[in-house]
Amino acid sequence: VQLQASGGGLVRPGGSLRLSCAASGFTLDYRAVAWFRQAPGREREGVSSISGLDEGTRYADSVKNRFTISRDNAKNTVYLQMNNLKPEDTAVYYCATIPDVVFTTTPIGDYWGMDRWGQGTLVTVSS
Repeated sequence: VQLQASGGGLVRPGGSLRLSCAASGFTLDYRAVAWFRQAPGREREGVSSISGLDEGTRYADSVKNRFTISRDNAKNTVYLQMNNLKPEDTAVYYCATIPDVVFTTTPIGDYWGMDRWGQGTLVTVSS
């Protein structure tokens, strides 16, 4: 029973990456999923999330209009498409399942109740 995040790498400013969060041993159907990131010396922050019930999405202000979260329940996977990447996006990115009540009622910066975590994937944006 695990989540596995993948897709990180080194990209130049303005470039794109797509991260994947694949679940094994359990289904992501009807589960809200969030992406978080943590840069060196900084606290972990919520980046984006997607509802398990109605495909609703949330984004941190810092990534709005650049990042897109989506899910493919047939593949038991959630994606984070990241476009127009900036050096300040450099971080280890993690995915986690969150209670739907948290998705619905809590600002993305205050998420709690994450019960399964992926291992993290490093995104480095540098010229």
